[in-house]
This record gives sequence, structure tokens and C-alpha cells, in this order.
Amino acid sequence: MTQAINLNRSFILIFVILIFSSCEKTIVPQWPEQTNETKPWTRWWWHGSAVDKTNLTANLEELAEAGFGGVEITPIYDVKGYEDQSISFQSAKWMEMFEFTLQEAKRLGLGVDLANASGWPFGGPWIDAEHACKNVQHKKYQLKTGERLKEKVEFIQPSLVRAVNKKVDISEVKFPIRSNTNLQDLALDQVRFEKPLPLQTLMAVNKQGETIDLTNFVNANGILDWTAPKGNWDLYAVFQGWHGKMVERAGTGGEGNVIDHFSEEATKLFLTDFDKNARNIDLSGLRAFFNDSYEVDDAYGDANWTPLFFEEFEKRRGYDLKTTLPALFGDLDEETNRRVLCDYRETISDLLLEKFTTVWADWAESYKTIVRNQAHGSPAAILDLYEASHIPETEGTSPMRIKMATSAGHTSGKPLIACEAATWLNEHFLSTLADVKQNADNYLRNGVNHIVYHGTPYSPVEEKWPGWMFYAAVHFAPTNTWWNDLKVVNEYITNCQSFMQNSTPDNDILLYFPIYDAWTERDRNILPHFGGSNEELTAEISNELLARGLSFDYISDRQIRKLNTSNGKIQAAGADYKTIVVPSCTAIPLETLKHLFSLAQNGATIIFKNEIPVKVPGLNNFESQQAEVKKLIGELEFQPEENYQSATIGNGKIMVGNDVKILLNASGVYGEELAQQELWYNRVERQEGTCYFISNWTGNEMDKWITLQKSGKTAVWFNPMNNTFGKACTQKNSEGQTQVYLQLKPGETQILQWYSNQVEAEDYPLWEQADTKKELTVEWEITFEKGGPTLPASLKTNELKSWSVQSEELQKFSGTASYKTNFENAESGDNNYLLDLGEVHESAEVWLNEHKIGTLIGPVYQIILPKELLQAHNTLELKVTNLMANRIIDMDKNQVNYKKFYNINFAAHHRENVGTNGTFTAANWEPLPSGLLGPVRLIQLTEKDQKQLK
Repeated sequence: MTQAINLNRSFILIFVILIFSSCEKTIVPQWPEQTNETKPWTRWWWHGSAVDKTNLTANLEELAEAGFGGVEITPIYDVKGYEDQSISFQSAKWMEMFEFTLQEAKRLGLGVDLANASGWPFGGPWIDAEHACKNVQHKKYQLKTGERLKEKVEFIQPSLVRAVNKKVDISEVKFPIRSNTNLQDLALDQVRFEKPLPLQTLMAVNKQGETIDLTNFVNANGILDWTAPKGNWDLYAVFQGWHGKMVERAGTGGEGNVIDHFSEEATKLFLTDFDKNARNIDLSGLRAFFNDSYEVDDAYGDANWTPLFFEEFEKRRGYDLKTTLPALFGDLDEETNRRVLCDYRETISDLLLEKFTTVWADWAESYKTIVRNQAHGSPAAILDLYEASHIPETEGTSPMRIKMATSAGHTSGKPLIACEAATWLNEHFLSTLADVKQNADNYLRNGVNHIVYHGTPYSPVEEKWPGWMFYAAVHFAPTNTWWNDLKVVNEYITNCQSFMQNSTPDNDILLYFPIYDAWTERDRNILPHFGGSNEELTAEISNELLARGLSFDYISDRQIRKLNTSNGKIQAAGADYKTIVVPSCTAIPLETLKHLFSLAQNGATIIFKNEIPVKVPGLNNFESQQAEVKKLIGELEFQPEENYQSATIGNGKIMVGNDVKILLNASGVYGEELAQQELWYNRVERQEGTCYFISNWTGNEMDKWITLQKSGKTAVWFNPMNNTFGKACTQKNSEGQTQVYLQLKPGETQILQWYSNQVEAEDYPLWEQADTKKELTVEWEITFEKGGPTLPASLKTNELKSWSVQSEELQKFSGTASYKTNFENAESGDNNYLLDLGEVHESAEVWLNEHKIGTLIGPVYQIILPKELLQAHNTLELKVTNLMANRIIDMDKNQVNYKKFYNINFAAHHRENVGTNGTFTAANWEPLPSGLLGPVRLIQLTEKDQKQLK
């Protein structure tokens, strides 16, 4: 009887499972929701803030129409000839224009950010010498028993003046800086006046290490009233210097001293100018305040001091720095020197985080806004600075530099991680839309999900071509010839970011960033800076992981101490990880090591490359701390494995070895084949399932099966360039791994979205090209539609060649030309065809029988002509746009002045393009290839049988 009941229950259970299985919901794939934050934004340069309401509206409307989601207002240097229209930064008139901009942006659905300074870094005319950035200077004196110091205890700071692209004598500059009425013309970068510096301390040290504080024995004239007791004494005098860094590229009303970033008082003083002037301003619509990187030290010497440094140091490091000055200046044994120097650098890092970044972020929140912050280049633990920012922002092209910002954003759960995109992609006027897409793809593959172009100058509508421009930008402005085609790139980025923003990062590894190794190493600069183009601390292992498709995020010491574990996974605030890898390093804090061991105790796997570091950084109590480190390590019972050793600790383990790949594979972490095929990718988790961003910049077409580390039940390809999607062809290989069939042309991107259920969608087509290619040897009617300096007459030709070689008039033409022709297709309605345009300069809008098919930006100019639109007799129109360069060449040859800006006044990116006046010139260039060069071919397509592929 019992057996019968159990059988009945089994049948009922099977029946219920079948019922539920048959009722499984089928998903209809769709593009994610788009907002103004999924769209790209742009930095909006206000030259001299010479703006008016009519042109503000016109500029914003053009940006909205082009597919931008928002602007970041950055006031910058003035325009020559428009001085009377410049508006002083943060004045009442400026605030009126800013408030109007917020209202207009809100009307147009655009977001707005605001740079806190005119130019960069933070500073301005209201920052006096007391609150300006400082540096430390020192002198050393020697006395023997019974001697008195004959010379004054003083340091006379020598004068220094550096200006942008010009020579300025110190006699031309008045003190204080704000008293100069010609700061736009002076274009100052750094100024120091000759003057005695205030003494911070005078310490006497003998050979036995005894110290005496002599500071109070020095009178106002620098005379030391002290006789040396028995022994030989070294006297160390520390002086507070004036670093002299000026706000770079500032416009009217924004010129002046850069703040002391290590002083809370200086930070708050800087912010009070906005507070004072914004009291009666409606700031609704303002999303964030922006900081354009640290960049204080791209001058002579470091800014490395603050008036309260000695007090802050003792509070944090647990001892008085004044008693160890010989070590700070490298005069004791090497180990002590390194430990004190490390403590000094860590204190600077703490101050930049606590006295600037968090103070600024808290201030922004008082306005119900957030901060967007570029922390790279800072003399600090930039992972912690980025975590303290609401929107971390990076720039450059190095994956390691980019990942500093994205890693901190990932581990702390930031929804947006931004970048300053397309800065100096090429020389002026030479960047193509393909270059822009490639730059955007590089950011997207490394975890950025909020692209901000660099940038778009505000320019009056009536201004002569090419309008106002910025010296280091690709010129995302309506006067750029490819402006209309930029909308296609903007839509592409919007589509990609709609996936990437609504996701959780899916990286397997946390890579410890061993900053204490850098802080301990003495070099020619007292302060190392982080987030450069190639982080030497982890370059070797980072490059290895990236090349093997082993996805990682950097993690700092502070961040490690916030981690938890659950079910063997390492949990950060924003994502879960499989393991932590500690690269080969010398020093690691005891607290960090203890927390790593604690994570292992609770189930995590911790990997050490080569060996577990036994040195702790810093001077205070380091002997007892190192003894504790050795005790922790000594308690581990390592078992030898093949090529590594492993120790069980609690529910987890610690692994040590030389080959990181072997260690990771043993931990269940495997690389993505995508990277091994040199494809760019980013893997994230979305509500629907795992999602892959995949971009092909290998130069070769991909047409093959690719093995993936993550999967789901069904997968859908989304093409962000043409807004199509369809079910992906997938299979399991002989080892049970998931594979997807991938077709990607050079420069093409696809997004693969996995779903946990079945999907209702057509198969994404996989194409087979016929061997024969039909070349269109036809007559083309070429009509020049827009551009300048004049519109050339139409022409007809059977030979496709650059229009810049056809006449003198066409040599100087930059703009868009329509290429129109007819062709016959006897097989109309039967097959799709691939249209291959061959060589194009630089973008092409494709029309077939008066239907727009799409816009091609390169590097491959191919598009499918659907059989539904093909007829027996067809009209093909290609609207081809070249670069701005040819028109600029003609202007420079004829000395037509468009470079009319103060300060930088249009620098060249490459030395060979520097003119006699020190600025950029294209006068020596030859006209660039332009238009449709072909050959234009038609290639018959057949759709692959996806069942036969498996």
C-alpha cells in the first residue's frame, strides 16, 4: 500500500513538473529602455563664458537633435575679439546664463553637469596664497659641541614663471595674482615670487638619534638662539613653500591660484564662492558637479604640503614626523628612509581623500546633486578616491588606466562610470567616426558605461566656419562635416549603454593593487602619481590576465577590508567575485593580510603570486606587526600540488605559485576565448541573464564558433549599429562547453544577451557570400549638397576617384556629395545582396530606391541590400562625407585666421604640425583623399543553414 502511494505521488510530481514546464513563459526580446543617461554626453566648452540666451538655445537644440543626452559645462579661456562679451565666471550675469541653460536643457530632455572651476584644477581669484597649493622645502645645517649657527634659518624661494606657449618674465606679474588685469593674455601656468618662506619646524638630531625641537628658538629674523650641546648635531629646517600652480585654461573670472587639495579649509573656501553666487538660482536640472582630474603637478615640482601636515601625520601614523626628518629626506638607513617616506605618502593620500574628495562630494549632496570625478594622476590611492565619487570618470586608452575607475565603480556598486572620450584621437581635423567608435568600444569593453565626449564648443550661430573650437578636441560640433552622421554613432553608443548601465559587472577576479610598494620606493619625485597610461605596479600580471580573457577588477587595501564571503563567493558592495589575486609584491599592511586570511577562513580562495609578502609598510610598530605576519603564515599547512602549493584555512584556501593561469584554473576560473581571439568584450549580468558586449578590432573578419564561459537557455544577438536582433546559433561542444556562432566584420559590434527562458524571435541571420562579385561599372552623377567654402558644380563620371584630385576647387572642399547611379538586377526579389563600397572617405549614407538603408562609418563599408527593396531597375544613392581637413588646409595656406583664442590658442598634437607662431597649422599638408573611391561591388548572399552548422 505504501509503495502504491509513493508511486502515485511520483506520477503526480512528474505531471506537475510537465505542466509547469509546458507553461514556461516565452520571452519576446526587446531593446532596454533608453534615457538621457544612456545617450552619450559631451563636454560643452564656454569660451570666456561669452554666451547669450539665443545661442544657448540654438546650441542645445542642435545637441538634442544629434542624439546627445546631456552636457557638462566647462568655462574655458576667452576668444580674441569677443572680450566685451565675456562674462566673469560665477558672477550674477554668469549665474543668470547658467540658470537659463538648466531651464532650456530641461525643456529639451538634456541633463547638465557643471565643472566647479573655469579650466582645471580647482582654484580661482578668490583663492589667496594662504589657501593655495603648497610644497615643502628644507635646509640642513651642522653644528658641533659649543657651536652656534652663524647663518640665518631661512629659505628664500626663487622666482619662477611658466606660461602657455610663451615666455613671461616675473617682472610682468604682480602679487597677488588676482591684481593682474591681463591674465588672459599672460596665460600663466605656474608662478612663484621671490620671498622668504615660513619656517615649519627646526629639529636638531645627533648621531644617537636624540632630537631637540628648536623651532621656538628662532626669532622673527631667522636667528637661532641656541648653543649645541656635546656631540655632532644635524639641524633640519622645514619650510612651507608656495607651489605656484595656476588654474589652467581659465576664462575671465576663473584665473588664479589652485587650491591646497590637502586642506579642508581651502576646499571649503573654494566652494563658498559658488554658494555665495548661487543663493537665488534655481538649480533643478543640475545633475552633478565635475572635477577635471588632479593635474596640480603637471608643473615644476610637486604640491606636497599643507599647513597642518605635522598634526595630520601624527594623528594617522601614530608618531611625530618631526622626530624622523632625517629619514624623510633620505639620511638614515635605507629601510627606515623607506618606511618614513611611505608614511608620508600615505598621509598625503589620506588628506586628498578626506580633505578634498569627500568634502566636495558631501558639499554637492547638500545641493541634492552628485559629483563626477577624474581621480587619475593623483598622488593617492585613486581606487579609494574613485569610490568616494558618485560617478568615477577616466580618460586615455590604456585598459589599466581605464580599469582604475571602472574597478572602483564596480566594487562599490556605482550605476554610472564615465569617461572623457575621444581626446586627441589624431591630429586636428583628421579623426574619423570610425576612430570615435573604436575609442568608445575601448571604454565599453573595460567597464565604462557613460561616455562623455571631449567635446563641443559653444559657438554663436552667426560665427564664420569653423566656429569656436577647443585645442584638444575631436570637435563634436555642427561645423564638423560629419556632424549629421555622428547621430548614427550616438545611437550606437546609446544602444550599447542601455545594456551596460542596467547590469552588474561579471568579472571573476579581484586584483590587489600593491600601492605600498610604490609608496616605499624612493624616486626623483617625492610623490608618485597613479592612474597613468601604464601602471607599472601590476602591468605584467594585468596584461597577462587581459590577454588570457581572465576578467578582473582592481581592489585597494581599504576596499578589501569591506569585503565579505558567502557560499565561497567574495562579495563587494557592487558585485561578487570568485577569488582575489595578490600579485608579486614586497609590502602589504597587516590589517589587509588579516582580512584576506579571514575571507579564506569563511570560504574564499586567495591566490598569492610567487609568495606571501612578509613585510609590512610604515615605521610605527612594524617589528611586532611583522612578527604577527610571520605567525599567520607559519600556521598555514601547505600541501604541494603540481606547479603550486595550497593550504586549507577554515572553509577556504590560500594558494601560492608562479603561474597565475594554473592557480586560477585550479580555482575554477577560466579565460574567455573572445580575448584569445583578440576580440574586445565585456561580460555583465542583467536581470535577463548574462550579457556579452563583443567588438572586433582585429582587422580580420570573424566567422566561427566561439566558446563562452557563461550561458543561459537561449541567446539573442542585438546589433547596436542597425537596431536589429535575432536568436543566436548556439551549441554544446564535445566537452560540454557552450559555444555561439559569431560573424563580425572588422569594426563591428554585437551584444549577446542570454535568457533563462525560451525567446520568441527569428534566427539572427548568418550569411554566406558568393564567390563572384559584380562590380558596378556605371556612370555616377555627383552632386555636392553641403559644405564649403563653396558648393562645386555637379559632375558625371565613370571613374571613381578622390574628388580632391579632380580640380582646384574640389581640393579645398569639405562636405557631403551625393553619388547617384542605376543598376540592373535580373534576380530581384530572390536574394539579398551585400553592397561593398570599397574605399570611402569617410562616411556614407546609403539609399536604395529612395529608402534609407543605413550609414556606414568604416573601417569596412559594407551593407546588406534587402531583397524586399531590390527591383529589376534600381537607383542607388550614396551620400559621402569627407573630413574638415581639406577646407582647413586651404584656410591655413591662405592665412585665414580661425585660431583666435587666448591661452593655448590651438596647439598641435604632433610636432611636425607646429607653425612658426607655435600653434597648429595644416599649411604643409596635401589635400586628403575624399569621397567614394570604390570599387563598388554587389555580392550575392545566401543564409547559412544553422542546423548544419552544429
